Amino acid sequence: MVAARVAAAAPRVGVLALQGDCDAHARAVEEAGAEAVLVRLPPQLAGLDGLVIPGGESSALLKLMARDGLFDALQAFAQAKPVFGTCAGCILLARRVVSPEQPSFGVLDVTVERNGYGRQLDSTILPAPTTLPGGPLEAVYIRAPRIVATGPAVEVLAQRDGAPILVRQGHLLAATFHPELSTDRRVHRLFCEMTRVPVAEPRG
Repeated sequence: MVAARVAAAAPRVGVLALQGDCDAHARAVEEAGAEAVLVRLPPQLAGLDGLVIPGGESSALLKLMARDGLFDALQAFAQAKPVFGTCAGCILLARRVVSPEQPSFGVLDVTVERNGYGRQLDSTILPAPTTLPGGPLEAVYIRAPRIVATGPAVEVLAQRDGAPILVRQGHLLAATFHPELSTDRRVHRLFCEMTRVPVAEPRG
């Protein structure tokens, strides 16, 4: 019985709380069946099963991470544990960032163009075709980046005009939109399911 209770325990999912709507992500994580933990400092990453990196302004996030000694800790976490990046979080996970170029964790094999869908005035809500069961996703775009290239290991889960907006590569998930601002919890449920799966050791 004890083993059964342990197996059924809710995963502990961190939400990086430096910028963006971290509270909305925390609510979405809990509605998806996990325990949400706000993360502001490296020691708070210990014991987490996964991490959500919300939106915000990616260059400002880099400065905050440098101030708090978080960049290296988050990069190492993303190499070893499931991470879900939305909007600026997607930019930070990317292997390459353009318009302009900037540092990133380099763990997700995509090239991301900052503000690829326009500035604040171009923010919008659109239905997005997806491979997830349940029909189109409600995609909320706010100064959204655009994924302009994907590597062979990257699976496209949703698109906008043929361009990827939700992608997965192994234990990494990224969206150029804001699923936390919708009542649809399919994307957060997918990520919480990912946190229950052991991450494969890198080859070589």
